[in-house]
Amino acid sequence: MLVARGLVLTGLVFAATVAVTHWAVRRKHLAPFGPLPRFVRRMSDPLIHPLERRIVRAGRNPQDAPMWLLGIVVAGGLVLLSLMGWLAGAWFRYGGLIGAGPKGWAFLVVNGTYSLLMLALIVRVIGSWFGVGRYRSWMKPAYWLTDWMLEPLRRFLPTMGMIDFSPLVAWVLLIVLRGFLLGFIV
Repeated sequence: MLVARGLVLTGLVFAATVAVTHWAVRRKHLAPFGPLPRFVRRMSDPLIHPLERRIVRAGRNPQDAPMWLLGIVVAGGLVLLSLMGWLAGAWFRYGGLIGAGPKGWAFLVVNGTYSLLMLALIVRVIGSWFGVGRYRSWMKPAYWLTDWMLEPLRRFLPTMGMIDFSPLVAWVLLIVLRGFLLGFIV
């Protein structure tokens, strides 16, 4: 975990240095051919050039590539650290289940199912914000896991314009159901 944090911090410092240097050169606070901008450009070009090509293909300004790099490093770092924390927690949790009885395994199944459904619900909601539909191959599992609870809720909930409250209600119902089931187990 310490190594992952070090890598994320190093990447963040690098991306921030690249973004600040590019900003300072564009604002004429630094000479474009000075020693620092040349060094930063030499170190960052292998990452910035492919990113610029993708940005141009998307119809955006290639000068925004350093900020995109910073955003990618921040988002990727958060995902990496979250994944590492989850893996460490799972390692300890599953290691403790070696001698656990049926209650421990039932607890694991309930919590695992709850986590999977919540993740699918979050992916589905965020995907809907960006217009990603159910027919994208990577969205199909999220829809498959959540349709059974969202479709009946949509029939009973009144529509509120463009806002769909069924994921929020499903979230609350999942929390209540998890508490109810864990009350029986423990």
